[in-house]
Formats: sequence, structure tokens, C-alpha cells
Amino acid sequence: MSSDHHHRLLDPHDTDTAYDPTEKVHIVGVDDHDNNNEDYATATPPFSWRKLWLFTGPGFLMSIAFLDPGNLEGDLQAGAIAGYSLLWLLLWATAIGLLVQLLSARLGVATGRHLAELCREEYPNWAGKLLWIMAELALIGADIQEVIGSAIALKILTNGFLPLWAGVLITAFDCFIFLFLENYGVRKLEALFAVLIAVMAISFAWMFGETKPNAKELLVGLVVPKLNSRTIQQAVGVVGCIIMPHNVFLHSALVQSREVDPRKTGRVREAIRYYSIESTIALAVSFVINLFVTTVFAKAFFGTAIADTIGLGNAGQFLEERFGGGLVPILYIWAIGLLAAGQSSTITGTYAGQFIMGGFLDLRLKKWARALITRSCAIVPTLIVALIFDSSEDTLDVLNEWLNVLQSIQIPFALIPLLCLVAKEDLMGVFAIGRVLK
Repeated sequence: MSSDHHHRLLDPHDTDTAYDPTEKVHIVGVDDHDNNNEDYATATPPFSWRKLWLFTGPGFLMSIAFLDPGNLEGDLQAGAIAGYSLLWLLLWATAIGLLVQLLSARLGVATGRHLAELCREEYPNWAGKLLWIMAELALIGADIQEVIGSAIALKILTNGFLPLWAGVLITAFDCFIFLFLENYGVRKLEALFAVLIAVMAISFAWMFGETKPNAKELLVGLVVPKLNSRTIQQAVGVVGCIIMPHNVFLHSALVQSREVDPRKTGRVREAIRYYSIESTIALAVSFVINLFVTTVFAKAFFGTAIADTIGLGNAGQFLEERFGGGLVPILYIWAIGLLAAGQSSTITGTYAGQFIMGGFLDLRLKKWARALITRSCAIVPTLIVALIFDSSEDTLDVLNEWLNVLQSIQIPFALIPLLCLVAKEDLMGVFAIGRVLK
């Protein structure tokens, strides 16, 4: 690379912090004029709905990883093959996922740095590189599912006119949409994700209303733990697609989009409180959406001869054959929900990839360069997958299922560093977690 080209890629104002100070959302408070007051630094301000609104955003961006096409694949296969019996696992995986994400947010707020940066600084070089490789593998696996999911939705909505590889190329340009929106501020980007989550909620709630799953079996499935050898792969997939490794890295960076001085313990406590509330709400919404999908396919296909053959590509068609067209064909309702899930998760995947690569490798590139590198790493293998499996939906569904299992295997490589760092007193100070929680 020439020195001129290298100079153009580098941004002299770009440090290794997650957000530039000019990009951060200012948290307005009635006592802003008391910045130098000692009580201001240590006391936690009273609850404010206005401040909760200003802190709302990162949790919903994080929750997209709980709603991506990999999740939908895991949900529909769990429902079709295991019926209502794995709903308890979906509930507890989401609860544990919330705990993990809250620890990630705590780390980011209390230190002012994100997990990838801290891994580079706190671990030996070889360990940092290993963790980076594992995070990238998990991210590529998730991105294959997300991009393929969008491509499948586009194929359905165009009545098969667009082949998978063309859908992949269209979805590849998401990173440029993301960069365009980011120029208008963090809040505009968060508003886009709120709209996409609303589209998913409406689409899958509509499907839930059309199919009318059994309420009694749903409640029993939530409360009574059941597992057998036939459903073990679906169970591991449910855990893998709920608790996603790259999301642990992402959330610790997203929370830094708000102005919080980590030297002021009262302000850090306040931020952790608001982030905890909004993350809980966001994951409650994601749980309900996942519940809709699982129960729809449990009602429609559990115990049928075709249960093992249902995947993202043919799910809408099978639903339409089972329940008819209705006012709006259920095939297109499914495709719209799938497209919203795919589009939103590919953008957050690009976001996560920037933080992971930039943090582990200490890359100080301009945002467009980081996004392009991150997107290329994921799009190339995804395009290969699309070309190989374009004519074989069954094989593609098997691949998606095993990618969920891959996510499950990769969890420790994000979770163990998070737990070690968030319990480290010289790093976290008074915000270090105790031995029992660890």
C-alpha cells in the first residue's frame, strides 16, 4: 500500500474509542450546571422518563441479534420438530442472554472502552489473536445466515425472479445504507431499527393470529422443562442463536453512544440503570416475537411427515398450503418478516464487525474503510454458499442449523473474557461483579 493511500485511509481524529465525542447523544439533565459538584459525581440522580428515552436505543440495536434469520430458522425447526417442548429453553436462554448483555453494558459504561479493546489490552498477544479469530468466525457464521435470510425473502417476494446470489449482492450494499444513515446521527439509525423490529412484530403476530396455536400447550411448554435425544440438536441451536458471541462485543460498544463520564460513579450507576431497563424491554419484545414463530410452526407441523424438511426457504409456502391465503397471503407476511430480520441484522453485523476488528487489531481506519473490510470478510463466504446451495434448499437448511450450533460452541470465547474482565476490581472499580454472580 502506498504512503498516500495509507494516509487517506487513516483518520487523524479517529481514536480507538467506539464513538467520536461529536457523535455521542448528550443526556440532558436539570443539574447539568453542577458538573463540578462532588455530590453530582457520586450521587445517583432520581429516575427520569426523559432520560430513559434518551438512553433508549442501544438495547434495541443489541436485541436484533435475538431476531435474525438464524433465530427464525432455530425457532421454526424447534417448533416443527419439538413442538411446544422447547419453549422453556427459549425463555431461559433469553433470560441468561439478558444477564450476559447487561454485564456487557456494565463493562462498556464503567470502563469507557468496549470488550474487544479490553481483550487486546488485558490479555497476552496470542490470546487476544485467538479470541479475535473466534469472534470473526462467529460473526461470519451469523452473517451467512443473515444475508442468506434476506436473499431468501427477496426471492419469495419476487416470485423466484431473483436468485439467491443476486439477493446476496443486493444485501451486501446494506453497509453503505448504514454509513449513509450514520452520518445523520446515532438516533436516526436507532429509529430505523425500531421500525424494522415493529415490522417483524406485526408480521409474526399476524401469523400467530392466523394459525391460533394451543394456549394450554404453550403455557406448559414454557413452564415444564422437556428434552429428549431427538430434539437435542434443536435445543443446542436455540441456545446458539439466542446468545450470540458477536453481540456480547457489540453491546459493550453501543452503550458508549451516550455521554457518560466513567469517572463519575453516580452517572455510571444512572446509565447502568437505564440501560438495564431498556435492554429488558427490548429482549422481552424479542422473546415474544421468537415465541410467535416457534408456536406457529409447532401448531402447524409438529408430528407431521414434513416437519424435518421445513426451513427458511419453504416455510412460507408450507404455511400457505396449511392455512390458505387469507386477506394477505401468509407466504408474503412470512417473507416481509424475514426480510426485516435479515436487513436489520446484517447492518448490526457490520457494526459489530467494525468494533471487533478495530478493537482487537487497533485499526484506526475511516469508517467507510472499516465497513468495507468487515463486509467483504462476510460477503465473500456468503456468496460462495449462495452459489453452491441455490438449487438445494434442504442442504441450505441443514447448513443454517449447524451454523446455530457453531454459535453455541463459540459462546465461551466471548463469555469467559467478559466474566473475567467485568469481575476485575482494578479495571471496574466499585462496579466489579461479585464472586457469586461470576
